Amino acid sequence: MSEHAEHAEETVTLLLVDDHPVVRDGLRGMFESSPGFRVLGEASDGVQGVELALRLDPDVVLMDLRMPGGGGVDAIAELGRRGARSKVLVLTTYDTDSDTLPAIEAGATGYLLKDAPREELFTAVRAAARGRTVLSPAVASRLISRVRAPLSPGGRDTEDLSAREREVLELVAKGTSNREIARELFISEATVKTHLTHLYAKLGVKDRAAAVAVAYDRHILGA
Repeated sequence: MSEHAEHAEETVTLLLVDDHPVVRDGLRGMFESSPGFRVLGEASDGVQGVELALRLDPDVVLMDLRMPGGGGVDAIAELGRRGARSKVLVLTTYDTDSDTLPAIEAGATGYLLKDAPREELFTAVRAAARGRTVLSPAVASRLISRVRAPLSPGGRDTEDLSAREREVLELVAKGTSNREIARELFISEATVKTHLTHLYAKLGVKDRAAAVAVAYDRHILGA
């Protein structure tokens, strides 16, 4: 409860990247009419989005995927290569397998659809600003076939997760930060990171979002 109070006072800065002016206008109006958010800028494609994200340093970039002149996946990967501090939350109408997994693999902190309720979007942006994975179960389920595909041909076996790794994974799936996981499990943040490294290796993934997606796929979570 105190945590909510703490974060309620924080202002989350945003960059909006979408090729449709009407969408950008709607998002800007929605966020600027709500306390705790400030829109720093807008971009109409991924290339411009990267430039503005590096210059304006927003907490969160709301990124569309399919845009003329520079798509979202390439922009997300470029921001990662250039060490951008901003977290990228994909906000798109597309939930096909060919859209979701590449975005997550490129480094998106989360993935939401444009029909997400207003409050869900606010909550997701705040969570993304704190580095939490924002991946709805519905979108996670869309990743299943694509996640499974690269693992099956090689016949790579997944080692069983330890009880502690499962605990960490369950908390990651709830959007819990490393610091909060450490506090809840009475371990250090360094130990949390070690557990994450091990479970990533066992699941064959590179980040938290992909770990959650694979865990749902293999019924490690949600069983």
